[in-house]
Amino acid sequence: MESCLAASCDRLSNRNFQRLAKFIEEYCGIRMPPAKQTMVEGRLRRRAAALGHRSLNEYCAHLFEDGDLKNEVVDLIDAITTNKTEFFREMDHFRLLVEHALPQLMGQPGRPGIDRPLDVWSAASSIGAEPYTLAMVLDDFGQNVRNFRFRILATDICTDVLAKAKLAVYPEEMVGPVPPAMRRRYFLRSRDAEKPTVRVVPHIRQMVDFGRLNLMDEDYAVDDMDIVFCRNILIYFDKAKQQAVLQRICRHLRPGGFLFVGHSETVTGMDLPLVPAATALFRKK
Repeated sequence: MESCLAASCDRLSNRNFQRLAKFIEEYCGIRMPPAKQTMVEGRLRRRAAALGHRSLNEYCAHLFEDGDLKNEVVDLIDAITTNKTEFFREMDHFRLLVEHALPQLMGQPGRPGIDRPLDVWSAASSIGAEPYTLAMVLDDFGQNVRNFRFRILATDICTDVLAKAKLAVYPEEMVGPVPPAMRRRYFLRSRDAEKPTVRVVPHIRQMVDFGRLNLMDEDYAVDDMDIVFCRNILIYFDKAKQQAVLQRICRHLRPGGFLFVGHSETVTGMDLPLVPAATALFRKK
């Protein structure tokens, strides 16, 4: 007989779902309303089975009654986080980066990118499509700017996606949005015709430093940045948490630096040291 763990009959009790939802929101800011219970159950069944638990409720007892939540938190968050990403997502942002943000930054005292490296942070990097897109765009921009230098910090809360990002191997169809010239310059194709993949070229991989970071932490171990991409993550937080996260990010954004948020996100009505620069683009006062 098929085990209940692998079947749809294995459900979380209301109490256990509420406990999980409360912990997840407090730990990483992601809201888990009742409508997401089925999704959460589906994502946690494999983790519960890997630990040898016979049901999701037994897994929850392991977390909350047996006191193993602290040891399990990284794997729990890895299991439930959504990591949707693509190369050149919201492509207009990369045009604004090249045509608007970079010329203004390079005209400031200290000339970031010329007198010192330009510091860029991808704050929800997932499997690496965003920071590698940034690296390609900046490397391409630098072909026409003498001695242009940059470095990219890419962070995410999920260790699974960070491992994939560091590997930098992607299904070939995923690079479809990349302009053909950049595709030829910045990706190596596999020789496996049955499973075509590409890998980001070494010198672009070396431009990106990956690390785990929880945006809900009170302090970030991050240097000051000239540009921050924090896109399509704020939508998972309530308004108060959005403002708290953005306030912390702004502490690490240099005066005159630029913050990119997702097109479906806004900072309107928040007490932040930012002024609008373009659609979903803001500059620190």
